[in-house]
Amino acid sequence: PPPSSPPPIPAFPQGDELFRPRSHHPLGQYQPVALTSPQPKQSTPRELRGVWLTNVDSDVLFNPNTLKTALERLKTLNFNTLYPTIWNWGYTLYPSTVAQEVIGTALDPEPGLAGRDMLQEIIDQGHRHHLTVIPWFEFGFMAPADSALAQRHPDWLTQRIDGSTIWSEGGIHDRVWLNPLHPEVQDFITRLVVEVVEKYDLDGIQFDDHFGYPSDFGYDDYTVRLYRQEHGGHFPANQFDQAQWIRWRADKITQFMEKLFFAIKGAKQQAIVSLAPNPQDFSLNSYLLDWHQWERKGLIEELVVQLYRNDLSRFREELADSSLQQARQHIPVAIGILSGLKGRYVPLNQIDSQVKTVRNGQFAGMSFFFYESLWNYADESPEQRQRAFRRWFPQPATHPSVYDGWSEERVHSI
Repeated sequence: PPPSSPPPIPAFPQGDELFRPRSHHPLGQYQPVALTSPQPKQSTPRELRGVWLTNVDSDVLFNPNTLKTALERLKTLNFNTLYPTIWNWGYTLYPSTVAQEVIGTALDPEPGLAGRDMLQEIIDQGHRHHLTVIPWFEFGFMAPADSALAQRHPDWLTQRIDGSTIWSEGGIHDRVWLNPLHPEVQDFITRLVVEVVEKYDLDGIQFDDHFGYPSDFGYDDYTVRLYRQEHGGHFPANQFDQAQWIRWRADKITQFMEKLFFAIKGAKQQAIVSLAPNPQDFSLNSYLLDWHQWERKGLIEELVVQLYRNDLSRFREELADSSLQQARQHIPVAIGILSGLKGRYVPLNQIDSQVKTVRNGQFAGMSFFFYESLWNYADESPEQRQRAFRRWFPQPATHPSVYDGWSEERVHSI
């Protein structure tokens, strides 16, 4: 069993020293490996080629035949990684005992999921096609305001300083946020994550910025009481973006992530803990998620940074961010590329430029948001879009992982 508290993490050397896992210790103790000669080129290149599968503006998850066809197409186009959403709109998209107990519903009531285990289908078919399957815990601590989860557990919600709990997503959807600092919320989320890791033959689990919460929240009674206990009775700052108040909440979320990391590793030691955040400054200041700290503590084993930018110069600038560059020294760091949204088409030439830029930067690969927009939400025809992916991915590639000897030097141009 994992120890009750993590051992100290050694400082990461700089310069030409790379890192390779010394063991499968949950916090990934690394030993430096000085590269005195180039490593041999592999016959099959390592490059993360992923895609997110969602249940929003997409039907791919709601029909077994549609799903089967989609996975076959992705395999034919030499993709190698799937990130299917499994926690969305206040429901699990797989049959969950924990969800049944806490929410009152074991599975999203969407008719296309009834009588199915969509996640098991993806794992069975994905592994048959040699695709890595890392389910995406998409909503994190977020839930619809009218969801059974929010209605059953109003004491789990965090709030703004004025007492309001509603957060408008895109000016359309009313959301609320579970309090990541509340012990009952932590217990629920931990049980939900551990359940899916234990139950399925998955390759990992992925979180994103929703594993924090908007920085103007945090003024609920539980959080304020905890803050006062640790600060001599003083109340938190009235300005939600005050630096010390941002830091205190972010550190509390990091402390929970440490516990969750150990729980995941206790359930399945080689389950990859993947994170798909926005760039560091935005994640920390907007969502209280300090992924740079998570990475320095060894709590992330794969990083896929969302860089959904139209401006190529800005895209390049964000690739050079120091937090991102430090992370790639010892874990695979891939880049999330926007392939389009419903009503927001992304042209092939933009995707092409970003794919080339990621490769020129020698990152571990890329993942596209999202499946439907790969070739359906576009001005170009599906055939044109698929021909482009065949150009970008002309041969198969292996998903890079810290558990099979990955190092930055082993990623090479395609």
